Amino acid sequence: MPDGSGNPLAKSKAFLDCQCPKCGEAAKRETDTMDTFVDSSWYFFRYASAHNDRAMVDERAGYWLPVDQYIGGIEHAILHLLYSRFWTRVMRDCGLTTISEPFQRLLTQGMVLNEIWFRKPTSGRIAYYNPAEVEAKSEGERRTGVLKSDSQPVEFGGIGTMSKSRRNGVDPQDLIDRYGADTARLFTMFAAPPEHTLEWSDEGVEGAFRFMKRLWKIVHAHVQGGTTGPPDPRTLDAAQQTLRRQLHQTLAKVGDDIGRRRTFNTAIAAIMELLNALARFGDQSAQGRAVMQEALDLVVLMLSPFVPHAAHALWRALGHATAVVDERWPQLDAAALSQDTIEIVVQVNGKLRARVRVPAGADEATVRDAALADPAAAKHVAGQPIRMVKYVPGKLVNLVI
Repeated sequence: MPDGSGNPLAKSKAFLDCQCPKCGEAAKRETDTMDTFVDSSWYFFRYASAHNDRAMVDERAGYWLPVDQYIGGIEHAILHLLYSRFWTRVMRDCGLTTISEPFQRLLTQGMVLNEIWFRKPTSGRIAYYNPAEVEAKSEGERRTGVLKSDSQPVEFGGIGTMSKSRRNGVDPQDLIDRYGADTARLFTMFAAPPEHTLEWSDEGVEGAFRFMKRLWKIVHAHVQGGTTGPPDPRTLDAAQQTLRRQLHQTLAKVGDDIGRRRTFNTAIAAIMELLNALARFGDQSAQGRAVMQEALDLVVLMLSPFVPHAAHALWRALGHATAVVDERWPQLDAAALSQDTIEIVVQVNGKLRARVRVPAGADEATVRDAALADPAAAKHVAGQPIRMVKYVPGKLVNLVI
């Protein structure tokens, strides 16, 4: 049995030492008999049957498996999935499990790309340099650079997958030391959908860092005035209702993007848009501050899967004694999503000319009258007859003249 100190076959003389069947001389058998994928092709069964020293799999595997979500790089996942599905069927046929498929859902994450810089020596191998070692600039569509250590030119090899051989990786420790782990994680999640390739950008990391500092500043400014209880939806004015509506619309979108669509970048983008609205919200009344408290609480909870360390600190700063990791996902207030009026885009001959507010559920005639009554739209109609009205309920009306 494996004991953690290496291949047990290599230490078994009964297996290792043999006689060559061709020449009759003393020989040694090959000990590397299994691909490394074999070990990783059933470990999830073992995780579910931990500490069982009498069997490789027990009844607990039937509770935990199959795995809900498999996430892996496409190159690795191809072979690993093939082996895992094979071994699961072998174990099924041997009576060790009743499942046939080890994983229910697959997400193949995209590759991370970065610039490639190199020099071709007169002889020998190409020398590659990390982008951080190069002072680069763009001359039109041409990318040039010099090595910082000797100020001599290096050649640009385009954008390619990060790899050790081309030395175009990014040291996570450098990012953590400079920005913190949360900023690095936020940039990675925001820069592209998880299944797409991601082009590394130092400027993008800086942007994620600025967003985190902005959030911290808004929370700090609110906390300086004291934390509050929840708002009373029955007494909110129009501006407070509008912000609270956007808050719960964002919560609905982020929950769907994370839980169903797995599009983390759009979830983060929605939170960033909400934070812009919070920055513009200057209401310091009791109800205004209560709406802001609710909004900041939910922003922190929505961001916690992406920036858990900062979210924990902000959650405590907002007056909560619990750890953010122990909080449940916030509940949507469906009543906050209702509205008495809606905004309709007004086009004249397909061009945006105005925006009007009409009662929610207004019919086409009401929307048309409101559009024609708007001074900006009326200026472009200029008394000409309306040949056609194209109406998309709840969204836009196009007046064709």
